[in-house]
Amino acid sequence: MDIVYSALVFLHLLGMAGIIGGFLMQLITGNEKSPKVILHSTLLQLLTGLLLVGIAEMDGGGLDHIKVGVKLVVAFAVAIIATINLRKPATKLALAAGVLAILNVGVAVFW
Repeated sequence: MDIVYSALVFLHLLGMAGIIGGFLMQLITGNEKSPKVILHSTLLQLLTGLLLVGIAEMDGGGLDHIKVGVKLVVAFAVAIIATINLRKPATKLALAAGVLAILNVGVAVFW
């Protein structure tokens, strides 16, 4: 089970890097592919995050459910913003998605 958990953490971190990379790519270059990168990375983060929580619950680990809930709400907000950004690309939407992703990292590390 440790290898599955490690693989999910790896994919989760790649999703975070994709969100921030896509946000920077759209902010700096205005690249038309960056909204897709942000959206797909957000969906990867949501999926792997939920699976990580499920595995932690199966192991009987004491999770901070408030922290998980806050991270889930922020992740859904990023997903909504990424979807809107895909339909109508805007630098402010990419900025909002990037800032919220960084906020989520802060919650994960400092809470």
